[in-house]
Amino acid sequence: MIVYAIIVPLVAALAAFVVPNERARPWIVAAAALAHTALTAIILVTPVTGEPLSPWLRLDALGRLILAILSVLFLICAIYCIGYLRLRAERPNKIFCTVLLIFLAMTTTLVLAQHLTLMWVAMEATTLATALLLYFNENRRSLEATWKYLMIGSVGIALALLGTLFLAYSARLGLGQPTLLFPELVERAGRLSTPWLRTAFVFLLVGYGTKMGLAPLHNWKPDAYGEAPGVVGALLAGGLTSCAFLALLRIYRIVDAAGQGPFARQLFVALGLFSMATAAVFMIGQRDFKRLLAYSSVEHMGILVLGIGLGGAGIFGALLHTVNNALTKGVLFLAAANIHRAFKSKRLEDVTGAIRRLPLSGSFFLAGFLAITGSPPFGPFISELSILTAAMDGKRYVVAALYLFFLAVIFIGMGNTVLAVVQGVPPEDAEGHAFRESVFKTLPIAASLVLVLIMGTWIPSGVTKLLADATRLLGGKP
Repeated sequence: MIVYAIIVPLVAALAAFVVPNERARPWIVAAAALAHTALTAIILVTPVTGEPLSPWLRLDALGRLILAILSVLFLICAIYCIGYLRLRAERPNKIFCTVLLIFLAMTTTLVLAQHLTLMWVAMEATTLATALLLYFNENRRSLEATWKYLMIGSVGIALALLGTLFLAYSARLGLGQPTLLFPELVERAGRLSTPWLRTAFVFLLVGYGTKMGLAPLHNWKPDAYGEAPGVVGALLAGGLTSCAFLALLRIYRIVDAAGQGPFARQLFVALGLFSMATAAVFMIGQRDFKRLLAYSSVEHMGILVLGIGLGGAGIFGALLHTVNNALTKGVLFLAAANIHRAFKSKRLEDVTGAIRRLPLSGSFFLAGFLAITGSPPFGPFISELSILTAAMDGKRYVVAALYLFFLAVIFIGMGNTVLAVVQGVPPEDAEGHAFRESVFKTLPIAASLVLVLIMGTWIPSGVTKLLADATRLLGGKP
């Protein structure tokens, strides 16, 4: 059954490529996304029985959680694409729709991969697919952003490849054979060569940390998120980064099973706090609201690894925050896309009074800001509070104080920009005055916001089980 989650988007990608009708292709993307979500739901509720189809493809507790996040977020973005591509009718969408579906297939492959090499190949394929999506606007800035993304991403993926080779050598020295299957590595981790295992972890952390956008490996994010269509930004900030985080968690399991968990967690805490500090610095006085969202992503990637680094209940908080971050980024990036199209600008000098010109999108953008900065009753408040509790329970008072300080600075810095966008009187000479909100441009944002609200007031039992199973797999406390 799980292999169909890869086959369906690939077949749909072929259909999108051969269908000549520009208006039909977004519907193919939406239909494939709906089918993928239905398949995911069936997979998640069906008990696992028998041997997996292949030892290289299997869905463990971590994969089940990330697959659910990825599928739901892609469905939200696919429905939004119907209205977005209709608005951009002057631009051919064959490549865009085809590559969107390839992105879904490759990220699904990454989630299912139980072999380090297959995971690396899927990540590289996702990188190449994303580059084509970034260049959709076909202007100088999008070209620059695409090249920067490719160059920095290529360095990261090359370092991840070196880490993969070092891990294989560690297995060769300790086990007598260079296996890269995750279950085997976890089961026999105690026999791995410790110096080479540590070296492999550092290279893999830097490599996949680049894909997550952890500071100081985040330089591609402001340009890529700033120039990408909003729907692509949402998939990057909520989908691709979640997959890169999954890759790091799989490596962490091996290191922890080998008795090197404290070493890995120290690096996670340091990178997490540094990412939050970097985001705080660049969010103060930020004049471009799409670049603001890029630095918000840097912050929340830091929160994710910080939660894992704290251990215990922090692992549950980090996994819960992965869900909340993905859904909230869907709200922010899609609402920002509508504002951008209406005002034809991302700069505060040109964008004011968004809530008057676009009552729904402006309100969603404001609500998304409150959610992503950890305000109750939205989901991120619960997950960020869980991570703070883990720091206090572990008597990491300095870490807790820095965590709270960075959250406060980011709230103020982000609030200044967001309030400047939504408040005030819209400029009379704005070029986008003809933009109109429609069902396809607003309903997906509303759906994502409702899910974020649900995660903050009542976490469904099915989601709780997914989180608890994944937390136990990492040795945390549900």
